[in-house]
Amino acid sequence: MNICLVEDEISIAKLLIYDLKNAGYNVVHYANGMDAKFGINTQAFDVFIVDWMIPQLSGLELVKIIRHFKSDAIIMMLTAKDDESDVLEAFEAGVDDYIRKPFSPRELLARVNAHLRKHQNNDLKTISYMDVECNLLTREMFVKHVAVSCTKKEFDLMAYLLSNVNIVLTRDDILNELWNFDYDGDTRIVDVHIFKLRNKLEFSSLSIESKRGVGYVLQAKK
Repeated sequence: MNICLVEDEISIAKLLIYDLKNAGYNVVHYANGMDAKFGINTQAFDVFIVDWMIPQLSGLELVKIIRHFKSDAIIMMLTAKDDESDVLEAFEAGVDDYIRKPFSPRELLARVNAHLRKHQNNDLKTISYMDVECNLLTREMFVKHVAVSCTKKEFDLMAYLLSNVNIVLTRDDILNELWNFDYDGDTRIVDVHIFKLRNKLEFSSLSIESKRGVGYVLQAKK
């Protein structure tokens, strides 16, 4: 997946480039609006992350250009602007998401993954990484090409983890994704499902690791 990052604050850009590349994305960075305007047609981009306040051409104007020529692209706006009128103006210009500064790079990564997952769901038939695969049509899970029995929630959790490889997901992330935002039950339900999936991954090259005080991450076994 190719991501176009338009951000003039170098410290923020370096941090995002590092995190996005570490998550497996190809990133092209532009530090001003005009360079981005002429550069966005040099290759196909799946996601545009655009800061509003950039030199030479505002992020809002750039968003309008991107949306006009790349109607199906995912566009995310980064900005310190937080007035309701600013948010509405950004969405009217064509953004898919609006992230206020200061922000969490981990949250931005999660949002990028969520948008791409929704964007691809119509065509996507499987989600896989290394030797684990989830067939979204038959709702079957495979480890080393062998079908593994799992419940609906276990399958949904495995698919969610596969969509966020190497990204730490909090219990709240998982609860919101699988049980919706209005879930008010015991959060240990996440731990129970993680435990069951770990058993199913016993012979896999992947493992679900705990990040103390944070959450869980699916990654290659060390």
